[in-house]
Amino acid sequence: MTHLLDVWFDDAKAGALSQDAGGVLSYSYDRDYLSGPEPRAISLSMPLQDAPYADRVVRPFFSGLLPDEGSRQRLAGALGISAGNAFGLLEVIGGECAGALSLYPAGQTPPSSDDDGIETLSPERLEEILGKLRERPLLGGEEGVRLSLAGAQDKLAVCVAGEDIGLAKGGRPTTHILKPFIQALDGTVENELFCLRLAARLKLAVPAVEMRRVGAISFLLVERYDRLLHKDGSITRLHQEDFCQALSVPPELKYEEEGGPGIQSSINLIDRATARPAADRLSFIRMLILHYLVGNADAHGKNYALLYRERVPDLAPLYDVVCTAAYPRLAKKLAMAIGGRSVPDTIHLKHWLTLVPDTKGAQRLLVRDMADLAGRIRGEADRLLVEFEHAGIAHDILKAIRAIIETRANHLLRMTDDA
Repeated sequence: MTHLLDVWFDDAKAGALSQDAGGVLSYSYDRDYLSGPEPRAISLSMPLQDAPYADRVVRPFFSGLLPDEGSRQRLAGALGISAGNAFGLLEVIGGECAGALSLYPAGQTPPSSDDDGIETLSPERLEEILGKLRERPLLGGEEGVRLSLAGAQDKLAVCVAGEDIGLAKGGRPTTHILKPFIQALDGTVENELFCLRLAARLKLAVPAVEMRRVGAISFLLVERYDRLLHKDGSITRLHQEDFCQALSVPPELKYEEEGGPGIQSSINLIDRATARPAADRLSFIRMLILHYLVGNADAHGKNYALLYRERVPDLAPLYDVVCTAAYPRLAKKLAMAIGGRSVPDTIHLKHWLTLVPDTKGAQRLLVRDMADLAGRIRGEADRLLVEFEHAGIAHDILKAIRAIIETRANHLLRMTDDA
């Protein structure tokens, strides 16, 4: 028996995801959609066509809409579904995905995006939900909640209006991602807040982020860059896909050494896919430099994305930036190797220069950007620490991050001074 889920792109039924009796997935675009005025592909990996796409292409994209690793295991356990059953999980929680897609049982029409359907959370209810989130990621199975977000961390998509935080239970799009602290790693909220705010001070594109507390629980609210809020209060979903989805790489293989995207394949994707490849290529390299400077070894293919503000995408802003080097138990090897090197202190200028064409102009620009970011980051970090102190944000992890930045910045400045 074949099971079907309708795949909606904004308010248009784009196609159907099917699963046969053997668990094999396929995806077909809807014929009416294809013959419509301006059909858009749901992924670079699945251009518009009449013929269905097979499991080897379909599974990486749709699995990429789901949580990774432990979060997916816990979600599956809470729902009584196999963690490997991407179709079954999306059937339950696929109503509000990253980007502009939503998945519903065949024949079911999504609720209108004008349907407010928001449960405003009291502090007590919010604390209760954060307590549940560990056992039931994304609140899977909670009545009326159909949220799907990729990533290894427990998180929740919410609606934020001023001080109010709410759960979307109708068709209204969510506006923010709520990220509580990671239980096994101390200070992750302060860590990510600091890294994202620091990136913003260095003029890299990042979403707005703030830290809040309820009871003894601290959490981040990260504004969704794949949502566009209009003056009348309406919200438009912007489509996005991460690099693994665009390149048909299963999420479990997101690290380069496991077969995931590396720097060169990422640059090749930017060159062939984005509206402004030259500018986005430079932005991507600046993101790599930032990840290196703040000690984030976990910038893998699912932590870079394409954002469709228009029909042709741009490189999405930075997200999920955490100083992993501050935690001794986490791997030190970079998720994407630089010039074949993934151990940070073995990376030298000749390895960085492999990121750009072998021309004096391109190499001079790279060295300039490396020196610029390394030269400014320490002062900006110090000023940000003062701001945190005035705001009452304190944690020992911030000192560790600042020390790592000092070491990494000095290393880059020494090599660029010799260039």
